[in-house]
Amino acid sequence: MENRRRKPDWLKIRLPEGKTYQNLRGIVKEHKLHTICSSGRCPNMAECWGNGTATFMILGEICTRSCKFCATKSGRPLPLDLKEPKRVANSVKLMKLKHCVVTSVDRDDLDDGGAQVWAETIREVKAENPTTTMEVLIPDFNGDTACIDKVIDAQPEIISHNLETVRRITPSVRSRAKYDLSLSVLKYISDAGVVTKTALMLGLGETKEEIMEAMDDLRANGVEILTMGQYLQPTKKHLEVQEYFHPDYFAELKEIGLQKGFRVVESGPMVRSSYHAENHIRKIQ
Repeated sequence: MENRRRKPDWLKIRLPEGKTYQNLRGIVKEHKLHTICSSGRCPNMAECWGNGTATFMILGEICTRSCKFCATKSGRPLPLDLKEPKRVANSVKLMKLKHCVVTSVDRDDLDDGGAQVWAETIREVKAENPTTTMEVLIPDFNGDTACIDKVIDAQPEIISHNLETVRRITPSVRSRAKYDLSLSVLKYISDAGVVTKTALMLGLGETKEEIMEAMDDLRANGVEILTMGQYLQPTKKHLEVQEYFHPDYFAELKEIGLQKGFRVVESGPMVRSSYHAENHIRKIQ
């Protein structure tokens, strides 16, 4: 088991560098923005920021949940920053983004889970950047469809909600979210006619059969885009990696996913939810 957990060569992370990376970093800092790239310790930050893309994180940087895989801070969030939607919209314009990705922490402390801020952010981004397409990665809002409707009504091109892992492992990985609840959220979005996307982490002890079962569940609930990547332990306090999978295994799973009917499958050790998101919208369109 010790050898199996040793990080393999294909998981080496490139250090941040380049003029574009420095420029984007400056915009994020100047406008007091949060990104899941840094908060979530994403291994692709160097590549994405170097290419001029980033995933904005709204509703602050403190999550009310404490999932055992996630590096985002958890605890009691600060009050809402009502100027945040405008700042995000202005930053998208400064970065000249053709495609924008926005996610958030969970805000179970708010009556609407932050849905109104979500809607305002989407509308501000679109008003300031009328040719920019948007993907939003939302929480489950505890299954409250009125909250989900606020996001849908703001009309982002893609709405994503992450299933994260297979049914059996979900209770030991996610602090409050439930497998079937996430499926119901995804189905509700798909039934509304919105392109629906999700992500799975691999290496937490799931079997290949369980992954394929999750794929079937996702297709049955209308999900069109699937990303799969290797789980990496953020700190010693988080869940340990049970197994590192070779890129060939991810390539095999991609073919299986496409055969099952997903329109887009992004699968590889370093793949994360918003990895190459700008390509996903082009393929869908």
